[in-house]
Amino acid sequence: MNPQQAKKLGRHLRTTRESMGISAREVARRSAIPDSTVVRIEQGAFAEPTPDKLARMAAVLGLNLADLYVMADYPVPNELPTLRPYLRSKYRNLPSGAADEIEAYAQKLAMRHGVNLAGPAPGEDEAPAPTQSGGSRKTATKPKKKGGTS
Repeated sequence: MNPQQAKKLGRHLRTTRESMGISAREVARRSAIPDSTVVRIEQGAFAEPTPDKLARMAAVLGLNLADLYVMADYPVPNELPTLRPYLRSKYRNLPSGAADEIEAYAQKLAMRHGVNLAGPAPGEDEAPAPTQSGGSRKTATKPKKKGGTS
């Protein structure tokens, strides 16, 4: 992670903590991390905060761990990041206004099709697709529309 990414990650953690109305010392206490380390991570002073510290801070702050890992350029564990961190990672030169538009469109499209943007429940997308009778070819089923017409 470069210094700019470290500062961005730190700002994100600090902003989230402040919006929750808790102190860095309280985050440190709840996550069993020294308060000086929490402050230094928030300041972007660590180029590579350890994944376990990020995981503990994510749990305290109610953040998606995959999002933090994407921001830190760490391999993402067993879950995908939400759309905004994915866009920032995949399309680094994308203006934030464009990311806002894409995210708004994705939310609108997902709502129209009854899709939860939080993603599937653990293991939900790992079940094999149903097979057609008379063959072994797997096919995906089309999601049913919920509600009235679009």
